Amino acid sequence: MEDPPPSGGSPNTKRLGYRMDVNKTLRELHEEKRKLDATIAALEAQLGMRRAGRRGRKSMSPEERLEVSKRMSKYWESRRASMRALESIVDVSSNPEPSASA
Repeated sequence: MEDPPPSGGSPNTKRLGYRMDVNKTLRELHEEKRKLDATIAALEAQLGMRRAGRRGRKSMSPEERLEVSKRMSKYWESRRASMRALESIVDVSSNPEPSASA
């Protein structure tokens, strides 16, 4: 049977029955992780696998960029036309023609 934990220990140390050196454990785990990462990379290299590539947006070819540009130009032209139509309706309704009786 193990010695009881020293008084004032955390509930975890009391439950486990011994004191754990957390920093030492973290160092050991990081070292083990580093070794595992190296082993995985070596195995992937043998299999011809690539590591995860670039993250973020996919790049566009010049043709794709031109297509998007034309599509957006059409979109904004239609938006401007609808805004002009809406403004003309609002202007007419807010500024009625002066009446002939005035």
